[in-house]
Amino acid sequence: MDSHNPLRTFPEVSPAVRLLAEQAFSRAAGAPLIPGNSITLLRDGTENYPAWLDAMRAAERHIHFENYFITDDVVGREFARVMAEKAAQGVKVRLVYDWLGSMGKASRSFWRLLADAGVEVRCFNPPRIDQPLGLLSRDHRKMVAVDGTVGFVTGLCVGSMWAGNPGRSVEPWRDTGVMITGPAVADIEHAFADVWAGLGPALPREETPSRGSIHPTGDVTLQVVASVPYTAGLYRLDQLIAAVARSSLWLTDAYFVGIPTYVQALMAAARDGVDVRLLVPGSTDIPVLAALSRAGYQPLLEAGVRVFEWNGPMLHAKTAVADGRWARIGSTNLNLSSWMGNYELDVAVEDETFAGAMERMYLEDLARSTEIVLSKRKGVCLSQQRPRRKGRLRGRDKGRMSRAGMGVIRFGTAVEAAITAQRTLGPAESRITLVAGAVLLALGVLAVLWPQLLALPFAGLSIWLAGALFLRAYRLSRTRAPSREARYGPPARHAHRDCAPGPEDGP
Repeated sequence: MDSHNPLRTFPEVSPAVRLLAEQAFSRAAGAPLIPGNSITLLRDGTENYPAWLDAMRAAERHIHFENYFITDDVVGREFARVMAEKAAQGVKVRLVYDWLGSMGKASRSFWRLLADAGVEVRCFNPPRIDQPLGLLSRDHRKMVAVDGTVGFVTGLCVGSMWAGNPGRSVEPWRDTGVMITGPAVADIEHAFADVWAGLGPALPREETPSRGSIHPTGDVTLQVVASVPYTAGLYRLDQLIAAVARSSLWLTDAYFVGIPTYVQALMAAARDGVDVRLLVPGSTDIPVLAALSRAGYQPLLEAGVRVFEWNGPMLHAKTAVADGRWARIGSTNLNLSSWMGNYELDVAVEDETFAGAMERMYLEDLARSTEIVLSKRKGVCLSQQRPRRKGRLRGRDKGRMSRAGMGVIRFGTAVEAAITAQRTLGPAESRITLVAGAVLLALGVLAVLWPQLLALPFAGLSIWLAGALFLRAYRLSRTRAPSREARYGPPARHAHRDCAPGPEDGP
């Protein structure tokens, strides 16, 4: 279907340029390049879940499991059973799940049974009255680490949707993960330890291995990018890859809502001759986000970016492969929430063999996808009729939700453009600007005639935020800051000086 050769070769780059590129990648992501690893590409739940369970069953010291959600179904209960069995054998099993992600997926009794079996369970960021906006930050990571010897970084949560049901011809959700051995496992373990310490007592130091304590197992160099809110490490790396890609940049994303700066980076690469492709779901578990994605297709297509929608069940993978030598796999979606608001975990790999495998997998996925194109008459549309399949959202309901979402986004972008004059509006958008003006006029009249209708909700929110700040201030005032000696140990007097001694230092 495609003439692109994933096994192409590139001209050699000088050592100085390679060193500069490695430095740029490391600084952009805030994560070092780690040599000496082995990495295995795992596709869908049929490859990921058995590998996770085998590693957990072989655990001798500890299992660290962190996931956005675990569903109380046949798959989730299998993982719970293995964790409970290993805890009974004396293995230290620690589990972190996200409160919002797991809401409606598993009951309190599910987590209580695990805790009663000896599994240490911690919930990330449940609602708190002193943190009204705390729900905006989630633990979206998906990882498993066992004994400091093997680690898994993935896009999969735990549930039957990733396993499918062959007996009923229900395909599994499409997703991707990796298994890693070697020194990089230490960084996966430390990423878990950081989240664990934020939820309670920290892990014992001896249970978080250093890179030097893990022997090399291969020749793959990679980065473990453990993103935390407002650091934007992976966003900077994604921007950098879009800027330096010379031949190809192939992206897969479950919930693509590109922000303007990243969209511009993709468009600039495509205009410069880079083969930029974006593969997204054709049907999704969050229809509003699908509408957001589709609202941004047109500028990408006009710039030469090729967009494809997956024909199978939900596409949940978050991957990238560039120039046949660099790849990324993990939990981060190409949207503002993942880049800026969540705890995420990804692996960036610089290895031609691994990147070649990623490209071959990508081409296989495109063979099951429908390309989105521009039409003079219809605008953005499918290049051909999408194959019908079982399990798709009802077209009528999905269409209503998608059209509603598209309408909201189109309305918002048109109003923004009309106010800021960032782009030229067309005649078709005159009605939108007219409606926006009428809505704003109505709100202004409402504020003058019945100000209480607007003031009461604002007052309630302000009182809630004020109470949360007062409570936080009280708690901080009751917390004694550790002394300098407790933090850094006793000072080494006169061991080294950069200035003359003061009178308090003595002779």
